[in-house]
Amino acid sequence: MTTDPGQAEPAATTETPETPETPISERSARDISGWSALIVGVLLVALTVAVAALASHAYRGWAVVPGLAAAAVLVGLTPVSPGQARVVTLFGRYVGTVRTTGLRWVNPFTARRQVSTRVRNHETATLKVNDADGNPVEIAAVVVWQVRDTAKALYAVDYFTDFVAIQAETAVRHIATGYPYDARVEGQISLRQHADEITARMSQEISERVRLAGITVVESRITRLSYAPEIAQAMLRRQQADAVVAARQRLVQGAVGMVRSALDALSEEDIVELDEERKASMVSNLLVVLCSEQATQPVVNTGTLYQ
Repeated sequence: MTTDPGQAEPAATTETPETPETPISERSARDISGWSALIVGVLLVALTVAVAALASHAYRGWAVVPGLAAAAVLVGLTPVSPGQARVVTLFGRYVGTVRTTGLRWVNPFTARRQVSTRVRNHETATLKVNDADGNPVEIAAVVVWQVRDTAKALYAVDYFTDFVAIQAETAVRHIATGYPYDARVEGQISLRQHADEITARMSQEISERVRLAGITVVESRITRLSYAPEIAQAMLRRQQADAVVAARQRLVQGAVGMVRSALDALSEEDIVELDEERKASMVSNLLVVLCSEQATQPVVNTGTLYQ
């Protein structure tokens, strides 16, 4: 095929891969009460024994018919415990799920796989990742999840428990790398100060990742969050320095307010009349007393400020 030199080549197109979806979704299987089927099975067994024992030698072979029927009825009995479900397949084709608890009866030629629908916990291993600032942190989380769609849980992925574990760790890593450990600016979301926002976003991301397998995430919580040991001491000193600076700022603000209140009270009650130089000296002395970490020693001045 030749290309006209005056004609532009078509631009290459890139297709965005779509999230794989499975066409199978859970539906109810056809089942009946197992107690009535059990009674029928017991009657067929009794009939088989009676025919084999009481019939003449020529008709004893007919005992096979009620015997096979009894076996088919009894094989179809399926107990379903609370918090469990039975996924029913017929010759490789999914036919439905039995969620009704108790003794149930289904087609005896079907295969029935038990799937737990109870709420489960998965605790991730302690992961070492770099936060948004590039600092290595250690993080771990617990994910509370439950199987909602038994068909997708069995047929959309190989092992849904391993799938949940891998996707949970992937989401925790992604969340940890997207936010800093400590906020540097006002209003910034950080891993340490905004636990509720972080866990909500982590639950949402894990839910989106495991929805393919018919899994619902009830909640997720961070169980461990700390700096990596190699930088923990340096970060601890920085946090202590930040705390000292914040405390100093709060202390100075309080001292300034107390000095202002003292000067206003002296002026309103006409206790003493102070000029600007005396006010400056008094403010300096009060700030030293209020902001000092050690006990101050009074100095007796027998002269005046101008000598």
